[in-house]
Amino acid sequence: MIDLGLSKLAIIGVVALIVIGPEKLPKVARMAGTLYGRAQRYLHDVKSEVSREIELDELRNLHKEVQDSAQSFKDEVEHSVSSHVDEVEALWDGRAAHDTDVTAPAPATPADIDRKARDFRRKKLVRTSAVPAWYKNRHGTRSHVISGAARVRKFRPSSGATSSKSFFR
Repeated sequence: MIDLGLSKLAIIGVVALIVIGPEKLPKVARMAGTLYGRAQRYLHDVKSEVSREIELDELRNLHKEVQDSAQSFKDEVEHSVSSHVDEVEALWDGRAAHDTDVTAPAPATPADIDRKARDFRRKKLVRTSAVPAWYKNRHGTRSHVISGAARVRKFRPSSGATSSKSFFR
């Protein structure tokens, strides 16, 4: 770039004053400053556009790399899954071949269903009656369920002097 020192600018100013004249020098100086500002803005715009294009190119390369790695990962997973599916199918086919020799279990008979129902009721009875009623009463365990409204009425403080009529009568 051109190296303009203070002495060189002074010489250019004196020559311009002599050539242009003192009346037109301020207009020419304003126009030169405006052109210089436009040139700087233009150079700045060109630099920013070039840097933007470089960044965009880098992003495209990065996007391409990510897509390539994602595609390779996808292919690897699909290959792995397909090989595992093949193994499972082979085992299933092998087991199915062995299962054809063994007879299937017989369906449940009504007697089996009745026996299971009796066992379930017996186990339920044992579960519910394992704790004696006197123990439940002493320790505050509920022996029967009451509704929320009944529980509120049970624990509502008595008003004493008011009538014994309820709100709904």
